[in-house]
Amino acid sequence: MEKMSSIIRREFKKGDDIRDAGLTAPDDVIRYKDIAYGKDSAMQVLDVYRPKDTEGSLPVIVSVHGGGWVYGDKELYQYYCMSLAQRGFAVVNFTYRLAPEYQFPAPVEDTNSVFAWILDNKDKYGMDVENLFAVGDSAGGQILSLYADICTNEEYAKEYDFQVPEGLKIKAVALNCGQYNMEDTSDMTRQLMEEYLPEKGTQEELRRISSDLYITDQFPPAYVMTAEGDFLREQAPYMYGKLKEKNVFCELHEYSSADEKLMHVFHLNMKSEDAKRCNDDECEFFKKFI
Repeated sequence: MEKMSSIIRREFKKGDDIRDAGLTAPDDVIRYKDIAYGKDSAMQVLDVYRPKDTEGSLPVIVSVHGGGWVYGDKELYQYYCMSLAQRGFAVVNFTYRLAPEYQFPAPVEDTNSVFAWILDNKDKYGMDVENLFAVGDSAGGQILSLYADICTNEEYAKEYDFQVPEGLKIKAVALNCGQYNMEDTSDMTRQLMEEYLPEKGTQEELRRISSDLYITDQFPPAYVMTAEGDFLREQAPYMYGKLKEKNVFCELHEYSSADEKLMHVFHLNMKSEDAKRCNDDECEFFKKFI
């Protein structure tokens, strides 16, 4: 039987190719491409985007891409991330190691390595690390929220071999169409967990990666987003409730449109006015904390 990772890589790519057909890099963005942040020169690479004709340090957005833990890279997120840069940010767009070739906690380790790289290279690329933000969608939302737990929950952080970089503070996050509780999942996600998790998705493993379970009052302010056609729609109000329980500053937004039904990760479609509206909203949310 064909692995779920193979199905997703094939089918998701078809949709992404259609979404991005005809798009080109905007002229008002400077790109620094294919920078290594780890030893794996194929997977551990990143881009930095800045709006052209700006000087000095800019607030930073780090993008953690989606793709069911088995698919995706920075190339698929370049247009989305460059659009964020146009809104006045230095944007770090990175590829992380994917399952089944690399299993948990590889993407979380890579996310940590990227934040360490940012702190080490802030002057070279004009990144204001006092104003550091992050976005993550779908599986990237799960990875980002779990990493935010590690950064703000000392007991949970002990579960991992790596250390969060000294002085790192993520000012706020946007969690887009993500899955946060992993204990009650769809058949597709259960099959993905068999490839992503070393013990194929035991109950203990699923609890360990459920980011809703490790929230403290130190979790970054969060913009929690979903859409009317998002297949993970119920996860957003659930996560919002968990954040509110811990007195974390957060907002819940469910997007809809009079023109079409907005689906999972609709905000990545740079041809969509609804995506523009959502991304404007999230950047304005971040600017509240600068």
